[in-house]
Amino acid sequence: MDANHEPRVVLVHDWLTGMRGGEKCLEVLCRRWPRAKLFTLLHRRGSVSPAIERLRPKTSFLDRLPGVHHYYRWLLPLMPKAVAGWAPPPCDLVVSFSHCAAKAVRPPRGSVHVCYCFTPMRYAWHMRDSYFGRGLKARLLETVLERLRQWDRRTAAGVTHFLAISKTVQRRIEECYNRDSTVIYPPVDTDFYCPAIEPAPREDFYLVVSAFAPYKRLDLAVTACKRLGRPLVVVGTGQDAARLRRLAGPTVHFLGWRSDAAIRELMRRCRALLFPGEEDFGIVPVEAMACGAPVIAYGRGGAVETVIAPGGRHAPTGLFFMEQTADCLADALTAFEMRPDEFSPAAARRQALHFNKQRYEEELYAFLMGTLRTAQAPSRRAA
Repeated sequence: MDANHEPRVVLVHDWLTGMRGGEKCLEVLCRRWPRAKLFTLLHRRGSVSPAIERLRPKTSFLDRLPGVHHYYRWLLPLMPKAVAGWAPPPCDLVVSFSHCAAKAVRPPRGSVHVCYCFTPMRYAWHMRDSYFGRGLKARLLETVLERLRQWDRRTAAGVTHFLAISKTVQRRIEECYNRDSTVIYPPVDTDFYCPAIEPAPREDFYLVVSAFAPYKRLDLAVTACKRLGRPLVVVGTGQDAARLRRLAGPTVHFLGWRSDAAIRELMRRCRALLFPGEEDFGIVPVEAMACGAPVIAYGRGGAVETVIAPGGRHAPTGLFFMEQTADCLADALTAFEMRPDEFSPAAARRQALHFNKQRYEEELYAFLMGTLRTAQAPSRRAA
């Protein structure tokens, strides 16, 4: 503890190149402990919130490579060496926010290391086919990926306690690392994402909000809406943009990225949000429900923990399609349109509130301080 009886804290994040869901999880502790030390592989200045920027993140040698922010994901084989170059100062608590390499940080002797795990390294484990396919490239990469899996599994031993962002990720942590974990769902800004003060009738377009990565399976939403002739508004950009535009018909409209306020307005007006990928948690469906929108999602991954399907004890907030095909999604859209009055905006909002920011902050801080007190109790008794 420092002179003010606050824990000496080190925070670790994979990389800081934008203010996405993972950075919002980190931001909470940057506000709580503004004197913490922050380590990351690379940092694009000005890309994250002032609360994070004020900690002046310490980076790795990767950050010094010219134009690295355009290609850093291809440097995966170099990341173990980059992590090994970090030298955290003596501290009481290390908290890593990790979906790739951050959890491999070597904690100073005597410190507690809690990893808030977004997922075990998806490129090397459960989604490698989605990233690399099954062709020659995938076979050539397999040796590299196997070494990364061994490194990833080995460095899990440096984590004192794992936190998982969902039950889906909790199962992956057990499968990949043979470790138990506690689930604390990420924060959703349900104060910002909310219904309009004077809600208007919902319009007839479906909505997708996502990065254009292949594993997001936006092709299913584009193809299903094209086949049914349904209007689809797509917010996002990314590596799959050209292919998606080729698939699209006249009813599909690409808007690029939009501001949070513009996305909120679309969520308030859309017929339903479409969520065709398998995600670790999936903040976007919860944001849509916070605005009163129903969700039509693939029935695997984090969405099954946040969206309520018909037939249960609670009012439904959406539908699932169980096969990841355009035909199955199209069938779900048709089924949804046959029961327009079954999905209440109030029920969607009520469900989203279970995932609000205050709940995340309270649960995370209580876990960290409880873990720290437990770890320090033997030394206090010895004194």
